[in-house]
Amino acid sequence: MTATTDGSTGATIPPRAAAASDTDSTDPLAAGVPEAAERAAARATEFLLARQDPEGWWKGDLETNVTMDSEDLLLRQFLGILDAATTRATAQFIRGAQREDGAWATFYGGPGDLSATVEAYVALRLAGDAPDAPHMARASAWVRERGGIASARVFTRIWLALFGWWKWEDLPELPPELIWFPTWLPLNIYDFGCWARQTIVPLTIVSAKRPVRPAPFPLDELHTDPANPNPPKPFAPLASWDGAFERLDRVVHRLRKAVPRRVRRAAMNAAARWIVERQENDGCWGGIQPPAVYSVIALHLMGYDLRHPVMRAGLESLDRFAVWREDGSRMIEACQSPVWDTCLAVIALADAGVPADHPKLLKAADWMLAEEIRRPGDWSVKRPGLPPGGWAFEFHNDNYPDIDDTAEVALALRRVSHPQPERVDGAIARAVRWNFGMQSKNGAWGAFDVDNTSPFPNRLPFCDFGEVIDPPSADVTAHVVEMMAAEGLAHDPRTRRGIAWLLAEQEADGSWFGRWGVNYVYGTGSVVPALTAAGLPASHPAIRRAVHWLQQAQNDDGGWGEDLRSYKYAREWSGRGASTASQTAWALMALLAAGERDSEAVERGVRWLADTQRDDGSWDEPYFTGTGFPWDFSINYHLYRQVFPLTALGRYLHGDPFDKAPLAARRGVRATAGGS
Repeated sequence: MTATTDGSTGATIPPRAAAASDTDSTDPLAAGVPEAAERAAARATEFLLARQDPEGWWKGDLETNVTMDSEDLLLRQFLGILDAATTRATAQFIRGAQREDGAWATFYGGPGDLSATVEAYVALRLAGDAPDAPHMARASAWVRERGGIASARVFTRIWLALFGWWKWEDLPELPPELIWFPTWLPLNIYDFGCWARQTIVPLTIVSAKRPVRPAPFPLDELHTDPANPNPPKPFAPLASWDGAFERLDRVVHRLRKAVPRRVRRAAMNAAARWIVERQENDGCWGGIQPPAVYSVIALHLMGYDLRHPVMRAGLESLDRFAVWREDGSRMIEACQSPVWDTCLAVIALADAGVPADHPKLLKAADWMLAEEIRRPGDWSVKRPGLPPGGWAFEFHNDNYPDIDDTAEVALALRRVSHPQPERVDGAIARAVRWNFGMQSKNGAWGAFDVDNTSPFPNRLPFCDFGEVIDPPSADVTAHVVEMMAAEGLAHDPRTRRGIAWLLAEQEADGSWFGRWGVNYVYGTGSVVPALTAAGLPASHPAIRRAVHWLQQAQNDDGGWGEDLRSYKYAREWSGRGASTASQTAWALMALLAAGERDSEAVERGVRWLADTQRDDGSWDEPYFTGTGFPWDFSINYHLYRQVFPLTALGRYLHGDPFDKAPLAARRGVRATAGGS
């Protein structure tokens, strides 16, 4: 079977394997598979246990793209704190990610991205790279061929406007008066997903202030016509949403001068208070880099000195996002994932046979219990009467616990025999109550908020990059259903509503869309184990369709992979891509849950994991299999290549943890939806 070429992208599409049938493993390929799985699981277990932090957590690098690094340099230039060592190390990392054609991609093996290339180019100019150097000339030519700066996204042009490389009046307006919009009014800040909300509020101050620092050099080489860098573009038709919001933006521009100064000043002060109130104990905002960067800029514009405790803590938190590599380069993480990585590591180790009372699992459980969030956050705007109880993704993010982490932490804690079971029971009872309380009206769950589904935010001219709302997704809903099944609540009416939503969301080909992982392989790998844990038999039509899709998607080498392009070109790329350890594991987890342990597809997948494992027990995975925003922002979680293969191997060897009874029942816990 040979590879084909996708005409829409020019990329090579790996071949699919012929569908595997349910067999009794008479194929010679099956010989020695359990033994190979045992050896691979043992090595992977040793590797993972050795990488636990003394405090009890795990955290792998969270790799995204060079816009994080470029914007870090631009921020430091704007604040006047850019130093030579940081510049040199960051530039080394950015240069190392450049493609041969001069562009930068947003994921490994992906196509060049205009905005990422513009930002990387400007960062290298700050580092002293000459515009006529070969790598820079290739980059600027690539940018001009694609429309120049004028065709870059709004966020890129905001960064350029800070230095006068773009006109503020040529950007969409973001009035700070948005902070006063009541929650019943469209486009209030709580209509936006939490990540967008935390970014937009500080940017309203930046938009109102329109600061310009002296540009250290011109950027004429990034315009198609330097004399006319922003040629006018026609509006979309008035009858369309885009056309209506484009015209609304023009109206808001005209009203800018009509807003009384005292009103605008009061709005900016209210926005600044909102920002300061949401700063976390570690100085960051929301545990993610973009809101932290824009919050620091906004507060600086509001008169906060760099020595102010709020500013000092904010800048120190940004320094903690830097990963200094052995080659001397410096990479910026968009976020850090210790809670997520730790609960997944505990699940992997327990499912691979590590004793439930192992000291390292107990230490991890203690650390996770200490990370429980017991105070209200922004989610309580929509659920004011709901008692708190959940976990965030990061070290510090008390304002935004998320439903996905809460579900997975509960599943991890149930796998540990803790000497104080009442602590575990209480935390999980609160998590169950909170997750049930965060169920959206359609029966499913989003990541951070309830019913965050307004159609308007994505239509704003400002929002031309990534998701800005947080609707329910199949993968998050599946993890909640799986948690409820583990607690003996599979037949609770609220769980059944989630199951019904999942069944209705299945694609015609048998897969499920993956919101927070790439993509249909992740969605399917999340949903099938949840449905079977909740009691759906392996013979259920939805499960059989999923099994068939996974068998069809298996690569000739025995693994599974899916390229990020499936978010844009689903028909060509769904379930297609170079085999990766994490995606192979997701497919295996679904097939194992569906009763396919002895099938040829499972044996070939397990063999692929065993054959591609490194001598130290780890796997290579340069491909990005995590999702921030579908297509627009992709993530390579460096621990995914370890925890998911180990989980799959463990379930192949020892069976699914839900096979016999809910985990809560096996721990002697009475299932309850309450808690204190």
